[in-house]
Amino acid sequence: QDQLVESGGGSVQAGGSLGLSCVASGYPFSDYCVTWFRQVPGKEREGVASFDALGTTTYADSVKGRFTASRDKAMNTLYLQMASLKPEDTAMYYCAAGLRWGEWKCPLDFSKYDYWGQGTQVTVFS
Repeated sequence: QDQLVESGGGSVQAGGSLGLSCVASGYPFSDYCVTWFRQVPGKEREGVASFDALGTTTYADSVKGRFTASRDKAMNTLYLQMASLKPEDTAMYYCAAGLRWGEWKCPLDFSKYDYWGQGTQVTVFS
């Protein structure tokens, strides 16, 4: 039953907006860090947005001020609202889960996460 399912990807013109969702079935936020990542072919996965134990977000510098991550604890769902999109935001976007182990702040390091969704593709064109 454990599953991470991203949705909402698509193609959008530069400057546009797009919203992503991740349903983290079987990964309650009390026990797991669930975090947004993205990856361009040939590059390492980049942490996009993570949450501390209270839901406060930490963003990659590359998206700060443009992306807004949120979570719905009751629905066990993450959201990523992306605005002012740039072509360099083009990537496969993933949510990933890792055991929290009492951490206050979840990392943006992909090596800390053991469970990954299938990804949803975001393409930004000029």
